[in-house]
Amino acid sequence: MELTSLSFATFVAAVVIAVDLFPSHTLRLSILTSANFIFVATYITELRQIVPALVFLLLCYVTIRLVRRCRSGITPLIGIGLVLVVYVYVKKFSFFDHIYPLKFPYLVVGLSYMLFRVIHLIVDVHSGDITERIKPLTFFNYTCNFLTFISGPIQSYQEFARGFIASQRQTRDEFNSDYVFCAFHRIIYGYAKVIIVSGIANYLYLYIRQRIFAGDTELAGRNLIVEYGCCSVMYTVYLYFNFSGYMDIVIGVGRLLGQDLPENFNKPFLARNFLEFWTRWHMTLSQWFKTYLFNPLMSMLIGRIPQPVMVPYLGIMAFFITFFVMGVWHGTTIVFVIYGLLMGAGASANKLWQLVMVDRLGRERYRRLSEQPLYMYFSRGLTTGFFSLGLTCLWVNMDQLHRLWDALGPAGLSSALLLSATGCGIAMFLHDFLLLQTKKWFSWTAILSQRNVFGNFWCAAEILLIFTVSTFFHKTPEFVYRAF
Repeated sequence: MELTSLSFATFVAAVVIAVDLFPSHTLRLSILTSANFIFVATYITELRQIVPALVFLLLCYVTIRLVRRCRSGITPLIGIGLVLVVYVYVKKFSFFDHIYPLKFPYLVVGLSYMLFRVIHLIVDVHSGDITERIKPLTFFNYTCNFLTFISGPIQSYQEFARGFIASQRQTRDEFNSDYVFCAFHRIIYGYAKVIIVSGIANYLYLYIRQRIFAGDTELAGRNLIVEYGCCSVMYTVYLYFNFSGYMDIVIGVGRLLGQDLPENFNKPFLARNFLEFWTRWHMTLSQWFKTYLFNPLMSMLIGRIPQPVMVPYLGIMAFFITFFVMGVWHGTTIVFVIYGLLMGAGASANKLWQLVMVDRLGRERYRRLSEQPLYMYFSRGLTTGFFSLGLTCLWVNMDQLHRLWDALGPAGLSSALLLSATGCGIAMFLHDFLLLQTKKWFSWTAILSQRNVFGNFWCAAEILLIFTVSTFFHKTPEFVYRAF
């Protein structure tokens, strides 16, 4: 079921209306559970396609029950290891092509986010942070909630229990007109980002990409550097507005259903370094890796090497491993290993740079340097430029990546990075300057997001523009992160 399809909008409207019509807590839970079953069913055409996912979920649930009963420290490690093995097999990672694969197409959408939730449950049940017994239907609703099934946000079980279960006891009176307007405004804003902004960026990205890989007429030299830099930035813009727009839609729908889903983006292009960027981009994913990989890894390393002077350098190692694993998670082929290496290298280099600058300048002088406009905008541009070039691994295959490397080489890639960083830095400065000048006259964001004449007019204008742009492109861009 496509996010931008009429069937998805109809499905969501039917679920919201059904939940609102029935005040009974049991009926609301039944409706939402049925909605989750129906949503998952739209991704299969025959029953056997769902079998691997069901086996995976059954294994995960049995593992959680065993961890709850057996308090041994080795039990969760064995359980997580077994779940990971089955996950890697079902996802068909190319590194294990020699292993006998399943010979029929089956559901893989949503498996990655099931894995995150299951590992969270195993760890928190074992630690005692989750004490209640998780019922089978509750487990299904948590792992297959139609709002978060495709691509998050990754919600903790404790938040889910408060939002999905407890909120169904709310009455319709608690949803006033301002609350409903804000939810609808968030949904419309999300569709505008997906269809209008990401649609235009996707059109430009595909056009430039076709020129880069145009067979006998391939670009070379400075032209290739310029177009490759522009293509990588356009893809980043496309990815951001596509993904964050999807989050706006599901968060808005969640509010109409009484579910308070966590935010997943916080203006990532304001980040002044790579580590800060990942505290703003796909925040629930970053927080999950921090909680369940980075922190345990740091504890283990500090336990092995307890010297305080070594802790910052152990952090560099832990950052590299964490971001490498996070990068590899995005795909099943060797090109995503390269992506993981780039993400790990970026995080480690960022941390090393901070350590060197603090050592040379001291914390106060380094802080003052970071506040200088020229340094700040170049840092923001370099962060976005490096991330954009790293995202190349998400839109090329290994053969195309090899061709780019042969055509550009280290010097060409460095030039493309510098060009992207400079262009992004200038664009960010102009954006901030124009925004500041606009805010001196009136607070347009506050006016247009409220339930008033201007807010209603703006929502209507957005809807009209959405239909206009979608008609122009004939086909709206697909949701990118569904593939990861």
